[in-house]
Amino acid sequence: MNKLLIFTIYLLSTVFFSAQKISYDDFFEKESLRIDFLLYGMYDHQNAVIHQLKKEPYFGGGTSGQLIFPAYGTYHFLAKDKASEQLIFSKGFSPIFQEWQATDEAKHITKSFENSIQMPFPKREIIIEIQKRNNQGRFETILQHVVNPSDMSIVKEQPKKYPVHPILNNENPKNKVDIAIIAEGYTLEEMPKFMEDAQRLINYFFTIPPFTKYKNDFNIYAIQSPSEESGTDIPGENSYKNTLLDSKFYTFGEPRYLTTFSNFKIADVAANVPYDQVYILVNTERYGGGGFYNVMNIVSSRNALSDKVFVHEFGHGMVGLADEYYDASMGGSDYYHLAVEPWEPNITSLVNFEQKWKKKIKKNIPIPTPRIDQYKNEVGVFEGGGYTAKGIYSPVQDCRMKSNVPDGFCPVCTDAIDKTIEFYKN
Repeated sequence: MNKLLIFTIYLLSTVFFSAQKISYDDFFEKESLRIDFLLYGMYDHQNAVIHQLKKEPYFGGGTSGQLIFPAYGTYHFLAKDKASEQLIFSKGFSPIFQEWQATDEAKHITKSFENSIQMPFPKREIIIEIQKRNNQGRFETILQHVVNPSDMSIVKEQPKKYPVHPILNNENPKNKVDIAIIAEGYTLEEMPKFMEDAQRLINYFFTIPPFTKYKNDFNIYAIQSPSEESGTDIPGENSYKNTLLDSKFYTFGEPRYLTTFSNFKIADVAANVPYDQVYILVNTERYGGGGFYNVMNIVSSRNALSDKVFVHEFGHGMVGLADEYYDASMGGSDYYHLAVEPWEPNITSLVNFEQKWKKKIKKNIPIPTPRIDQYKNEVGVFEGGGYTAKGIYSPVQDCRMKSNVPDGFCPVCTDAIDKTIEFYKN
């Protein structure tokens, strides 16, 4: 048994047993603690520093079973009770900073990126840690900080109020998937347009399996957060707009890559509601979007393919699914280390395939599986995925995580979505 497998078993067992022992009411209040921090560094190193702590009125969770998240993500946030050192909260996430580290710019300059994590507000002192997954798949601590809930430096101001309109209201946020949909690049006069866009995208979302069976397990709030100007930045065309969340295309030089780096502003707006996920609708007809696990989802709202991209990006942001597309003209990449099993549930390097979807493959399907018509509708192990043509494998030849052509998700991605929603329902 290799060291990575031993570590994985240990981590998963820790997650399971910790979830069984923690009582929410023993450690937490009903409000939330927001940790604003900066990740900074260059291509080969990273550090973290606390920017501020805030007490906010809502927390999207609230049950004992939602305190220890699955061990996904390239980063890991955790909180321990200081007195007993018991793990009482943990959550993985994948920030924009990690993608910047893969750019050429990161080889030459140091940059910092905003990040926010929300956890239930503690009743007594805690130790928080931020960890980075290293090249061997193990987490290493890059920040440790003691939080005293009575510390007067914790900001307790009320968030700026924006009109909130429930698109889907199934009440108790404790055991629902709570989504804050935020307007970006819509002026005050364009708020009816925002509501129309949000409703249209949500209507489509619940036509895609497996979300079709979970409509009663979601709360969805539309937050009418106006911008000074309509639209978004398109730097490649020298077009800039004054918008609330500073969204832009051409992220890292990619024309269709739509993001924002203003995570603190996002968290300020989202604080109007209890939320598990944030989805930003950008008022533009240009194609684009982005999704970052347990950080944010963002999409252009008025393109002909916006509905399909909306669902795809949610696969990243809520579930931690990897992109399954790749450039066939390229070989390997620096994004995945082929000697380590990727953490994402829908790709594999075959290093530890037993923990992925091996049980779903029929006995007559070869591993790896050729990308030929004979296996077009089969679950297999198809080379190519995660932006990598060689050495990374996907479950099917095409899926919503690869292109906009399929009607929905493959069986492997569907299972991952099911497990994530059931976690929030716990």
